[in-house]
Amino acid sequence: MGYPMESATPAEQQIPSPASAAGPALGTSQVVVPMPASRPPAPAAAEGAEFAPPANSGLHVAIISDGNGRWATSRGLPRSAGHRAGAETARRIIEAAPRLGIHTLTLFALSSANWKRPAAEVGGILRLLHEYLLSETEHCVQQGVRLSVIGRRDRVPSTLRQAIADSEAATAAGLRLHLRLAIDYSAREAIFHAACRFYKVTELSPESFSRVLAEVYRGGSTEVDLLIRTGGEQRLSDFLLWECAFAEFVFVPKAWPDFTVADLEAALEEFTHRERTRGALPDALAG
Repeated sequence: MGYPMESATPAEQQIPSPASAAGPALGTSQVVVPMPASRPPAPAAAEGAEFAPPANSGLHVAIISDGNGRWATSRGLPRSAGHRAGAETARRIIEAAPRLGIHTLTLFALSSANWKRPAAEVGGILRLLHEYLLSETEHCVQQGVRLSVIGRRDRVPSTLRQAIADSEAATAAGLRLHLRLAIDYSAREAIFHAACRFYKVTELSPESFSRVLAEVYRGGSTEVDLLIRTGGEQRLSDFLLWECAFAEFVFVPKAWPDFTVADLEAALEEFTHRERTRGALPDALAG
């Protein structure tokens, strides 16, 4: 799963399809981090077993999974190897999320800005997302994971569009974890489209605007409690701007493929020590 970069957006005909993108295909001998046809075994339960989930379970954690390409090039590998390694990291994090008190997990898979990248790389990311949906949907059903995709769908290949719809329908009853993948996503664009619809709403309030924004997203819209960004950068990059108004931020220098469940636990542990006043006085001073 790739990370977003700032860019312009292309016309529909410029979008690389999974079958036609140029350059080395994912899964060739050049890529040393292969994606198996079926999902790998679940990670050992011992990893991070001592972590105590926060008392306020039901958290919404959002992750900007940065550093896939740099991770690969630093090892002399094609950037596609980094995206594939990042998908394996995503599997482990998704597997661990429910037991760590996370109810909603939003992963930034592909930004609307990413169309600026070479067509071969974008095509590879789209193929990887398609493979992920095909290989993971049944596991999501078994584990009670509801999968949603937020972002535009008119610019991705029709095969991926259908896979998204199929996965969302198959996992709709999942209650254990709401997994949201941001694909061709721009927070500014989502807010703009919500504002264009908002004038028709009779009840004008921040809450009603959030409901309209949720309709634009398709996958719902809930406030983020904790935002994690890997890769060393410290910015939002057009990700969940409305929902992150009162989020706590944790920036991790590790590239996404090196991010572990223990790193997620450490971020959650730091979150539990943050005093979230939302503009009010801390409890110690309020009295």
